[in-house]
Order: sequence, then C-alpha cells, then structure tokens
Amino acid sequence: MEHLNPLIEDVEALAPEFTALSDAIWDEPELRWEEHTAVTRQVVVAKKYGFSITRDVAGIPTAFYAEKGSTGPVIAFLGEYDALAELSQDSGNPERCPDPDNHSGNGQGCGHHLLGAGSLLAAVATARYLEKNGLPGRVRYYGCPAEEAAAGKSFMVKGGAFAGVDTAITWHPFASTLWKQNLMLAYTQVYFHYKGVAAHAGASPHMGRSALDAVELLNVGTNFLREHMPDTARIHYAITDAGGLSPNVVQPQASVYYIIRATDGQQMRALYDRVLKVAQGAALMTETELTVEFDGACSEILPNAALEKVLYQNVKELGGVPFDASDQTTAARFAAGLDRREVRTAKTAVGWGANEEKALHDEIPEPDTLPRAQLTGSSDVGDVSWSVPTVQIMAASFALGTPLHTWQVVAQGKVPAAHKGMIYAAKAMAGTALSLFTDPALMAQAKSEFDDLTAETPYICPIPDDVLAPPIRRAKADEIQTELEMQGV
Repeated sequence: MEHLNPLIEDVEALAPEFTALSDAIWDEPELRWEEHTAVTRQVVVAKKYGFSITRDVAGIPTAFYAEKGSTGPVIAFLGEYDALAELSQDSGNPERCPDPDNHSGNGQGCGHHLLGAGSLLAAVATARYLEKNGLPGRVRYYGCPAEEAAAGKSFMVKGGAFAGVDTAITWHPFASTLWKQNLMLAYTQVYFHYKGVAAHAGASPHMGRSALDAVELLNVGTNFLREHMPDTARIHYAITDAGGLSPNVVQPQASVYYIIRATDGQQMRALYDRVLKVAQGAALMTETELTVEFDGACSEILPNAALEKVLYQNVKELGGVPFDASDQTTAARFAAGLDRREVRTAKTAVGWGANEEKALHDEIPEPDTLPRAQLTGSSDVGDVSWSVPTVQIMAASFALGTPLHTWQVVAQGKVPAAHKGMIYAAKAMAGTALSLFTDPALMAQAKSEFDDLTAETPYICPIPDDVLAPPIRRAKADEIQTELEMQGV
C-alpha cells in the first residue's frame, strides 16, 4: 500500500469536489445524446486541472476527451453521464417518490453520474502524480455519451476516437465489488417502420392495409422465434408509433423499436437476420411497405486477464469499500423494500450466507472464488475492449440486490455509500494506471494478450458503414430540410 499512499491521499483530497460534480449531474439528469450540461460541468473541472479539451469527438456533440501530458504511453479513463427516462426519485427515500425538484422525469438509474465523475477523478489524480514525480505518460479522459441502448462508444470507436490509446480503464457502480470482467451480450437496435393505406375500418376495411397489423405480426412472429434461439439471447421491443388513436381508421403507419442481444457479434448478427426475415414476412402478409432504420449496436466485452491481474493487485491492497455502520443502516432500509430472493441471491454470489446482516458489500473476492460470469446485459465498453486492451472494475455503491435501471438506484445515487464507492473506484483505477505507467512490462503483457485474441477473432464493427450516430443523422436531416425550405420545396 505504501507506494499507493501519495496517490490515495490525492484522490481523497480531491474527492469533495468530484462528489459535488457527481451530485450536480444527478440533479440534472439528461438522456442519451442530450448530456450537454453534464459535458459542460466536466469540461470546466478538467480545464481547471490543466487538461486540454477536444470537443465533438467522432462528430458527436456530447462526446469529448480531456488530455494531460506530452510524452509516453496513453492511458484512457472512460466516463459516462447519461440518465434514463421516467426514473425520477427523491434522493435517499426508500419509498417510491419522484424528486419534486426534477421536472424532466429522468433519473440516474444506472449510476452514470458517479461513473463519469469517478473516472475523471482517477484521471486527474493520475496526471497530478505523474507531473509531481516527473514521470512520462499521457492521461486521457473520455466523456462518452449515450451508453443507454444507444452505443455511444461504439460510434466513437467507429469514428476512430480511440486511435493511439495504449490501455483503457473504466468502472461501473454496482451492488458488489468485482475486479474480474463479467461477460456481456452484443446487441443491435433497430426501428421497423411500416407504411400502409388508411381506410374507414367499418365502411371500407378492404381498402385499407394496416401498418399496425404488420407490427403486431412481427411481434407475434418474434415471440415464436424465442423458442429457437440460444438461452442467453434476448429480444426486447417497444411500439413507438401505433398509427393513431381511432379504432375505426385502418392505421396507415406504425413503428416498433427492437433490441436484439446475443453472446457474441456473430450470434447476434445471425439472430438479427432471423428477426429481419420475420419483419419482412409481416410486411408481405399485410401488403405494407417496410423501412428498416438501423439505430446502433455494440459488441460483447473482450476481457484482458493481464490487466485484471494488475487491477486485482491494486484492489487487494486497498481492501473493500470502507462502508461504516451508518452506511450499512441506510442500505438496509433500501434492502428491506427489495425482492428478498434477489437479496439472498446477491449475498450468496459474494460468498456470504443468505442471512448476512450487512446490506453493503465491503470485501474483495479472491481469484479462486470469482468466476467469469455470463451476464445478459450489454455495454458499449465492448467495442472499446476490441479496439484497445481494456479493464473494468465494478465497485459496490448500492445495497446488495438492488437492480440497475430502477428508481432504487436513483434514490441511492447521492448517499454517502455511493460517494464512497466512487472514490474507491477512482483509487483502484488510478493505482492500476500508475502500475502500468511505471512498469512497461505490464502494459506489454496486456498488449500481447490483446493482439493474440484479436488475431484469432478479428474485430468486426457491428454498425454498418453508412449508419451515423443519431445526433449527426438528425443534424444532416435538419440541414437537408432547411435547404429544401429555402428552395421552396
């Protein structure tokens, strides 16, 4: 621990400013691609500590990176800040109660306010350590938008944003602390738009061609498909346009938004192709026109065991997140309202008995007790991990059993335990970066492993060449519309 002490002390000295930054982003939750206030807040802090700023990374308005240092390898810290819709919640309240000061209705239901502030804290502390000790190294913090079902980092990778980076480090708030990367699913997200023919549903239904019928047939066909896809695969959908509010009008248009997940990119593409055939069949059955709008995609995460070994040595020295009795009491209030089976399962997963009284995970699992689990969620960290050796720590920040993407996460997002999880993650990430900067052999091992894995299975970008990030797409559409209006079209 002795070699980490100066770095740890610096993180702790900086922590109040960065917990305030995290809380400020929690206070103004912004949805994917719209995180302008969060970006501004982070840029102001990064500039304060001498980082140079590059805006509009990969052409995306809410993507940026902040860099400090002029020589040596480049280590990137990945941050996020987007929120989720309809999850507004009063801070610290274990009962469902939207935040009365939040007029957007959004909420930080995945802890991204902590994620971004914690990663920036790690970047600042690492850069300060290098500068104070005259060590070479370039520290880069990436502000990454739209992780939530939008694949912001995947579009950034596609745009070459991570060129020249030697190693990437990130974290995620979680209910337990894990230093070994769990496996996650690749996914594709796509809109299916159907165009039909309107008609009077009573007087002349034979003249109509229902776009809503097409959407319903697509959904029914996909539900039959579920029996014939791998157990870990997932398909979700939301009807975004039902075609109208009048049942006596044959709906002339309708749209549905699909997310298709599978273990890896190859399996995901195969499943997407099958869903696409069902969508085409629905159009054929209803004599409607189908337009497919590809919205985004991400790859599965590629773990790097060499980097995980470095991370483990740092978290082993740090120990678990230092929760106190007050933190445990507060977390127990939230745990009391959670599904008891999920709480028991979560406690068992970290090696505790089902009746363990503690509600917050404050330990570090040993290597022989921590398997690499296959989760059925997804993260756009996946595409970064296929572009550069990447490591990620999950740091305990919420009560065990708390499911992500819920108001319970929002409610716990500003309590002291969440701040402690963020500060702990910053220490672990900064310590890992310092290990890599000061021991070139460790970085060489990580790169060698990465090269071997990607030589065996080359990276295939899951986003087609002609698909632009949604904000760029919208901007171009607005430009075309403005030009047409100026021409009087």
